[in-house]
Amino acid sequence: MIDIGQQLPDFELTMVKPGFNHPAENDESAFETWTQDSFQGQWKVIYFYPKDFTLVCPTEIIAFAKMNDQFNAANAVVIGGSTDNEFCKLAWRREHPGLSQLNHYSFADPCGEFTKSLGLLSTASVALRATLLVDPNNCVRHISVNELDVGRNPQETLRTLQALQSGGLTACNWMPGEALIEA
Repeated sequence: MIDIGQQLPDFELTMVKPGFNHPAENDESAFETWTQDSFQGQWKVIYFYPKDFTLVCPTEIIAFAKMNDQFNAANAVVIGGSTDNEFCKLAWRREHPGLSQLNHYSFADPCGEFTKSLGLLSTASVALRATLLVDPNNCVRHISVNELDVGRNPQETLRTLQALQSGGLTACNWMPGEALIEA
């Protein structure tokens, strides 16, 4: 599994852009290429989920969507995805009312190569329920992985991101605005 302090490997994936439910809308493609060079100068919140059209996954996607403005305010782009393809993601957005016109990116890794290169492909050949916080230099600064049946907490993801961005030592349960630990 990729480790804290390691750089994201070279990759190229297709993403569905925010706000799209169809392959093209208003003469604009819903798809964009995502590589390690995308989103220069921004933190990346990359979350993996097992499959589209499942039960736990949309609860997490919707929770990340509700907090998207807070992540944006922390100079972070939210990118969620699985080993399903980009057309499946669009179909799910059209099918599930809570995912319609989703406000953040959805990546597709249908061959599982990116997921596998990070060590996040399960024995069932689906993505583990993992979250990576990646700094503007593409260095992994945080990793969490849950059992496939257990949803994660995007509020804790945001708090961890803010702690990483604080520039100092943060105590247990530290929240933005609280003092840092003095060495």
